[in-house]
Amino acid sequence: MHTPTQLQQRLVVPELPKLPEGLDAIVHGWVGRVRRRRSVFERYARLSEEAVRLSDQWRDTSDRHLREALDERRQEVRRRGLIPDELLADSLGLLREAADRRLGLRPFPVQLLGAVGLVRGVLLEMATGEGKTLTASLAAVLAGWTGRPCHLVTVNDYLAARDAEALQPLYQFCGVSVGCVTGPMEPKERVLGYGKDVTYTTSKEVVADFLRDRLRLGAVQDPDQRLIRYLLRPGLSRQEGLVMRGLHTAIIDEADSVLVDEAVTPLLISRPQANAPLREACEIARSIAAELELGRDFEVDERYREIHLRPEAGPSLDRLCEALPGLWRGHARRAELIRQALTAQELFQLGKQYVIQDEKVVIVDEFTGRMMPMRTWRQGLHQAIEAKERLEVTDPSETLARLSFQRYFRLYRRLSGMTGTAWEARGEFWYLYGLPVMPVPTHRPCIRQQYSDVVFGGAAEKWAGIVASVEQVHRGGRPVLVGTRSIEASEMVSEMLKARGLEVHVLNAVRHKEEAQIVAEAGLPGRITIATNMAGRGTDIKLGRGVAEQGGLHVVATERHESGRIDRQLFGRSGRQGDPGSAQAFVCLDDELMRRYLPQAWRSRLEHAVRNGLPSANRVAAGAIRLAQKVAQRQAYRQRRQVMEMDTWIEDALSFGQRY
Repeated sequence: MHTPTQLQQRLVVPELPKLPEGLDAIVHGWVGRVRRRRSVFERYARLSEEAVRLSDQWRDTSDRHLREALDERRQEVRRRGLIPDELLADSLGLLREAADRRLGLRPFPVQLLGAVGLVRGVLLEMATGEGKTLTASLAAVLAGWTGRPCHLVTVNDYLAARDAEALQPLYQFCGVSVGCVTGPMEPKERVLGYGKDVTYTTSKEVVADFLRDRLRLGAVQDPDQRLIRYLLRPGLSRQEGLVMRGLHTAIIDEADSVLVDEAVTPLLISRPQANAPLREACEIARSIAAELELGRDFEVDERYREIHLRPEAGPSLDRLCEALPGLWRGHARRAELIRQALTAQELFQLGKQYVIQDEKVVIVDEFTGRMMPMRTWRQGLHQAIEAKERLEVTDPSETLARLSFQRYFRLYRRLSGMTGTAWEARGEFWYLYGLPVMPVPTHRPCIRQQYSDVVFGGAAEKWAGIVASVEQVHRGGRPVLVGTRSIEASEMVSEMLKARGLEVHVLNAVRHKEEAQIVAEAGLPGRITIATNMAGRGTDIKLGRGVAEQGGLHVVATERHESGRIDRQLFGRSGRQGDPGSAQAFVCLDDELMRRYLPQAWRSRLEHAVRNGLPSANRVAAGAIRLAQKVAQRQAYRQRRQVMEMDTWIEDALSFGQRY
């Protein structure tokens, strides 16, 4: 049974201020620069140095005395709510010793610096392999001491469950309960997970649970109104099936993926809605689309991923639809259905945006490479793809609630995060979330060799060059990680390497069951690992015996991504914590980045330089890639703004309570 005060905390959702515009936005940007100034981070560094000094004083004390000291600090944090600098340094010193004893991991000074930043509400940029998981746990213990909910958000269920289990000894020793919430869990298990002081979960699960709780509350969302309702009707249950216990603190791992890359589309709660006419229309539209000719009847806009029907298609459509029911006589509705079928036909590829499992279309997350079996595309697109693949067309979904990731994470009273790549998006992190980005120095200097991109005129030449490069590095006994953007590409390069007699290990959305083992062994001598983006998040590749002396792990990027941050994530798999390593990207004019985002003038200039073998080809390619990525990131930012503006419009039109 919840007390009225607990119920109030459980239901309250802060009213978000509108984002600044015009002159206010300029002033807001200046404030962000002040929050990122060097003197602020130098103060955090002094606190971490003090924590290191204090931790050494506890080395010879007993576990009992250390636990008593931790309990005293926990009581003081619970009483104060906010943690002053002297208490923060003292507490982190104790936690450093506790982590050493319970996990066998003694946090480096840079990890303590990162913990200070998380407590103070910043976004850390920590290089791959620098120990972000342990850093987050130190800040989470302090958040757990306050007695308010702390959600530690990561990118997939595997990491959430792994980290909660691996770090439990530290949390337990510090008097903090820890749990996790993952996709397969039932509501009762979710209640237990959210009931802990610290809850490890994913962005999709926590947003979906928030929306489901809002749906359970019904029309009366306001906590004060509900409290009056309970007082007037004592027999009414106060819990009403809610699984969460409120929003207070969130620490986001891989924050650029959660807050930027995955925030292009909102999260929807929906249910199937029978619609036999739509299912039949999708089948008919597929057959019509197959009769149309690219260039004559329609055009493809690859940059914006749109289909445009040409005026010349009119006679063809009239002929194809002449004997069809009345639905196909109306030009607007007919054009909409055919554009959807053409979108599925031309812009969505098996092995890239989706796979087929058990006769069902399963979406593949393009940013992580993981399958999302419980998600579907909206507005009939999913049914159009099912029709394209000659599968049974399912009923479409009716949207019950929607919420953007940008809006949801702004609801937390205390927000912080960490990632290996944040600096490029520092303006967006500050503008949308109020998070200043703080680069954290590496524990040891990075000695990874970053080779210049190799540029080819066509795809066939590029893949041949990749295979030759991998084979050459493999002969030297070094492990190689080949990063691809799609399942199709990973399978293709795998077959090419096998044809050369090489043993390869593939990690993608189809072959994901042995993920942990494949990644753990990717640093062994002579190992060749081919992976989609799923190997770039939350994993740690340790070098096998003798590999460091051979030059360390070599990373091959088979093309550049729309965001330079994702390229840096992949390259960062090598050269961790001062290890040797190297990385190189292979690009060509047919790459998706070049086709979609590079202006024609630059494409012509680059093609001339590459085809003629000019010495300036690499320099022109580097400039072209920077330009294409800048254009792509600007477009993605506009999409995220549109998603958030739609949330604001829905709030104004339908009211916050009704929609959430």
